[in-house]
Amino acid sequence: MEDFRRTYLRLCKEGGVEPQESVLAQLQETRGAAAGSRLDLRGHSLSVDTCAVLGRVLHKDTLFTELALSDCMLTEEGMCLLGGSRVGIFLSFCYCGNNLRSTGAEALGKLLVRNKTLCRLVLEWNALGMWEEAFSVFCEGLATNACLTQLDLRNNQINHQGASELCLALKRNSTLQELDVRWNNIGLLGGRSFLEALQQNRTLTHLEMAGNNIPSDTLKALEQAMDHNSDRQSTMRESRSRTQVLSKEIQILKEEKGRQVWGCWEMETTSIHVGQLQEALNERKSVVNSLTAKFQMTEAALALSEQKNHDLGELLTRVKTEKDEQRERQTRERKKEQEDSVLREGKLLREMNSMSETNIQLKNKLEMMESRCKSQQDQIFELKQELTNSTAELKLRLAQAEERLEMEKKRSKQSLEDMDNLRQKEVDHVNRHHEESERALQDRILKLEGQRIQLEEELSRAKAACVTERAQAEEELGKVRVQVRLEEQQRVSGLEEKLRGLRQSRDESQSHCSQQKQTIAELQARSGQQSIETGGLRRRIEELQQELSGKDQEKVAEVSRVRVELQEQMGHLQAERTAQGGLKEKIAALEREMKVLASNHREAILDKESEISSLFEKLRLREAEIQRMREDEAQRASFLQNAILTYVQGSPLHYNPKK
Repeated sequence: MEDFRRTYLRLCKEGGVEPQESVLAQLQETRGAAAGSRLDLRGHSLSVDTCAVLGRVLHKDTLFTELALSDCMLTEEGMCLLGGSRVGIFLSFCYCGNNLRSTGAEALGKLLVRNKTLCRLVLEWNALGMWEEAFSVFCEGLATNACLTQLDLRNNQINHQGASELCLALKRNSTLQELDVRWNNIGLLGGRSFLEALQQNRTLTHLEMAGNNIPSDTLKALEQAMDHNSDRQSTMRESRSRTQVLSKEIQILKEEKGRQVWGCWEMETTSIHVGQLQEALNERKSVVNSLTAKFQMTEAALALSEQKNHDLGELLTRVKTEKDEQRERQTRERKKEQEDSVLREGKLLREMNSMSETNIQLKNKLEMMESRCKSQQDQIFELKQELTNSTAELKLRLAQAEERLEMEKKRSKQSLEDMDNLRQKEVDHVNRHHEESERALQDRILKLEGQRIQLEEELSRAKAACVTERAQAEEELGKVRVQVRLEEQQRVSGLEEKLRGLRQSRDESQSHCSQQKQTIAELQARSGQQSIETGGLRRRIEELQQELSGKDQEKVAEVSRVRVELQEQMGHLQAERTAQGGLKEKIAALEREMKVLASNHREAILDKESEISSLFEKLRLREAEIQRMREDEAQRASFLQNAILTYVQGSPLHYNPKK
């Protein structure tokens, strides 16, 4: 804040401009109060030179993101200098009560075209609607803007023509969410143009239109359109949250699959088990393919339902065109009456213009009084109170004029009620037709639910097949364990027989020693062969592990591709769900069931992982036992060799060269 004040004083000195003391005092107060990112200059009359210097300072500053210039008596030149100072920094502008005119409206329109960060714009108590061409430029900027979300246009003298320009901008705008146009002169035609705009605009969720002489039925229709837009936005947010949840679940599944692949690197299994796993993978792929085919069938059925809805929409548009033709006929008959009302409204507008001119003169007087002496600020506040009283009197006069207009409109409403009855009959006919179409759609939905039940049955069958495969694998593991135990017992019995033969050979002569040496050599050769065989088996296991990793990677790629396709299909279904409001609840139920199935699948995967970890532990224990037996056999062979050597050295037939 201190840097901002210093740069303001420096630029004033460089430009030869006397710094405005009210601005300096406000900067001092904001520094003391630690106001943060808001620059509040409300109620300070800013000259053109001060606006130029502030524009230069704000162009270089990055502290403030909100600018409040309410009741500053800004000229249009000063507003242009301030508004165009920082195109890409401010998030909120407030120009309340500055009596902006044609050039100010054009400058604001250009600002909306260039700005990429402005989110809130307050233009209360101005006269933008009086200048039709400038207001059209402002509306064009609003149409091309892609960041503004809140717009306040209260008390801007906007008539039905300005409302039509604003509605054209709303048809093209896709970011504005809140619009306040209270206390203007929009009227019945402006309300109808807003209804037409809301048929195309899907983002506007909050619209304030009180005090615009709009009938209650159009206001109710506008409220219904706002409710539809808010419901649509809520469904979009829910769909985005669900897609995020699904993406997180897919990421978790990918991580779990990666862990499984990493675990498969440590597995040492036989080729028979690998073949069985490959067969199970092929079966699961066939099941996934069948499920995708059935999912495509459901998509085709949904496309047919969409076509029928489109046909119904065309019928509704035809009915609307016929109604519009009837309305045009009625409007032609009532043009004379409306012309009289327009003339009266013109008189009222002239009176309002004269009163606005008097307000402008009073504001000019206030500027002169502020420039003469600072001590007269109390009188300025009293004049502002007088202005508010005059505006209240004007509002009362407007209310009286509105009551007169309502009395005249009641006469026209009586003639319109007959047409409304005819219209109601036509609407009843269309509603009956719509109910018949809804029944047909409900029949379709029942058929889709039957298909879903079939899919659930197939999933249960697949789960039963997985259970049977698990039981078969456990049986095979039991058989392998029995075979290993038998082989160990045979090896132990053979070793015991060899030891008995060696003990008997101690009592024999040197001929038995040579035979024993031959048997030791044979045993060493066999052990070398066994080590070579074990190395070959290990290499074979590594090759099988590499093949398994490649197949798992292929499976992961196929599963990711299927998931991507399923995500795209889910996106299409969500887009269709936005168009079909009646199917929301049933689709949500289907999604919950899919989540339940996914959780069940995840539990099955966790069970498989626990089984694999238990198998790894058993294999590790088995390898430890085999290693221990090998070490025992090596110790026994070394003991036998030492015993034979001691026996040979201690025998009397042993030749000693020293003797």
